[in-house]
Amino acid sequence: MADLWQNAMDHAVTIARHAGEVVREALQDDGKKTVMTKSSSVDLVTQTDQKVEQLIIQSVKEKFPTHSFIGEESVAAGESCVLTDGPTWIIDPIDGTTNFVHTFPFVAVSIGFSVSKQMEFGVVYSCLEDKMYTARRGRGAFCNGEPLQVSDQEDIRQSIIATEFGSSRDPEAINKIFSSLRSILCIPVHGVRGAGTAAINMCLVASGCVEAYYEIGIHVWDVAAGSLIVSEAGGVLMDVEGGPVDMMSRRIVAANSRTIAERIVKEIDAFSPPRDDAAPPNQ
Repeated sequence: MADLWQNAMDHAVTIARHAGEVVREALQDDGKKTVMTKSSSVDLVTQTDQKVEQLIIQSVKEKFPTHSFIGEESVAAGESCVLTDGPTWIIDPIDGTTNFVHTFPFVAVSIGFSVSKQMEFGVVYSCLEDKMYTARRGRGAFCNGEPLQVSDQEDIRQSIIATEFGSSRDPEAINKIFSSLRSILCIPVHGVRGAGTAAINMCLVASGCVEAYYEIGIHVWDVAAGSLIVSEAGGVLMDVEGGPVDMMSRRIVAANSRTIAERIVKEIDAFSPPRDDAAPPNQ
């Protein structure tokens, strides 16, 4: 049977690498880091985010004119965030914008591709590390062509857990985030880490460097590609309350095993941010 989506994935890898070159160039030029805000004073966006997203979308449109897009900056500008059954590219042009602004060295281009609401491939390019993470559904996950495999650690007390604090500064949400963090630290675990980008955190799970990553408040473009990379490396995905993961819910646990994921879920003080696919208030 012909491989319907290999050509699309090859293009995603090429354009992610090109986008990474743009990001690296911008990191050397403070003039290209004009910082703006979106939902809050700590939800940052730069001209480079917008430039890279347009570069990716334009390139894909030329090659695959019937495909749809969900892009972080497009949604921020008012485009809908609806995942249909059609071929859909889910793009985060710079995952880790705050890192980018501060030259903190973890910044990724994330491109996921969904058909019939199922991820077919994921590409995460860690620009400054020059690491290209890729996965095809049913065909494994790789970093620079080398196979990835999650950790075989089943003891939560000997695990490293990754998470982030997000861009919400709502006191109730912050209380729940720190409640979860305290509970997980006190299991106790070996440590808690965060790269400042959901996509790279998920790739660290896939690489076996950390046993689990959890977060409430991320968006579908943050985790679309990484979710497949984790799954194809042998990991599991779960909602923070233990059910199946819903990419639009803005909540996720990605772990090396069901045992670790379920243990993390027991400690999470869950809440539900507004869904990505919720209609804007004026609609």
